[in-house]
Amino acid sequence: MAVLDQLTSQQAIDLENKYGAHNYQPLPVVLTKGEGVFVWDVEGKKYYDFLSAYSAVNQGHCHPKIVSAMVQQAQTLTLTSRAFHNDMLGKYEKFACEFFGFDKLLPMNTGAEAVETALKLCRKWAYEVKGIDENQAEIVVCENNFHGRTTTIISFSNDAVARENFGPYTNGFIKIEYDNLKALEEVLKSNPNVAGFLVEPIQGEAGVYVPGDDYLAKAKALCETYNVLFIADEVQTGIARTGRLLATCGNCSCENKNCSETPEVKPDVLILGKAISGGVYPVSAVLANDEVMKVIKPGNHGSTFGGNPVAAAVAMAALEVVRDENLAKNAFELGNLFRNELNKYIASSNIVKLVRGKGLLNAIVINDTEDSDTAWNICLALRDNGLLAKPTHGNIIRFAPPLVMTKEQLLDCVNIITKTLKQFEN
Repeated sequence: MAVLDQLTSQQAIDLENKYGAHNYQPLPVVLTKGEGVFVWDVEGKKYYDFLSAYSAVNQGHCHPKIVSAMVQQAQTLTLTSRAFHNDMLGKYEKFACEFFGFDKLLPMNTGAEAVETALKLCRKWAYEVKGIDENQAEIVVCENNFHGRTTTIISFSNDAVARENFGPYTNGFIKIEYDNLKALEEVLKSNPNVAGFLVEPIQGEAGVYVPGDDYLAKAKALCETYNVLFIADEVQTGIARTGRLLATCGNCSCENKNCSETPEVKPDVLILGKAISGGVYPVSAVLANDEVMKVIKPGNHGSTFGGNPVAAAVAMAALEVVRDENLAKNAFELGNLFRNELNKYIASSNIVKLVRGKGLLNAIVINDTEDSDTAWNICLALRDNGLLAKPTHGNIIRFAPPLVMTKEQLLDCVNIITKTLKQFEN
């Protein structure tokens, strides 16, 4: 078979099954093209994308401004490593720092790398600034978190599938219940070796769990009281997904003036990835102010591809699209519309318990057990009806379309979703 031969869906799936590691269970659809909110399979069928590559494609598939920036830079200079300076990195660092309101940016490539970077940064700050004895620093995390799948990160996960047979695990983490301020205060009060609190503003992979309105602000206040770094993992919730530029939205350049439903919080350390590149290139970043970031010295941390010229050009273009197209405001308004419309259906539904989320990061909870295949079968039926989504944690279906979606398109999607759910009503 020639490399450029057109495959059928089944042929493509068979090749992956034979030659690829089985570390994912994709929905059985094979995509070959994407534009805006739509994707097409190899047979030419058109679908609404209601996952956006786990919120990496917030700006829509193949946004022409972002693709143009990538192509233009790729034709000029792609990689220098950090052994030399390049003329794009400083521009990007200045742009992003001013965009999000921080002093310094440390560039990486993937979300998990950025989380690992933040953990190292927090520990080094603990020893050199806070004064914790070496190798004694601990970081508080939340149960049911998802921060990636590196060895260190799965060490503080309670996802049995992600952890099984990958030990021994890394020490230095304390798990507490999510959205529980009393538990956070107790651990901070009783343990002077706590250096940081790592938290997702919304737990996406766990099923789009949204904390109480004052949770993040009060958690940040507790961290300030006990001299602990508040570390926000906004890899999935950032870049306008939740109706704000950041779900925390502290001191950021968000153009959405209608999103002030929760207090603003300024993280000490901000972790970004996914949509910071619009999904066209692996880009991630950790941002912090000088007091924290200046503990990093040459040789402490790095990445050959981190901060490469293509990544810098792409990230600036991707953030400009978010700003210039008012995607936070669009996500806020369409998210409210989506939940209102779904709630009308849920009021008389036997198959769906509830819809929850913020902006265009939402999920429905299916009225079945976590070990059932109902949510999976609903996603197969959604596919057949022209909309792509994926279950998470068994009986939950996450809905996260590109933020460039229009009101008319969203209402069309609501119609597809409700029509599909009716097929499964008792």
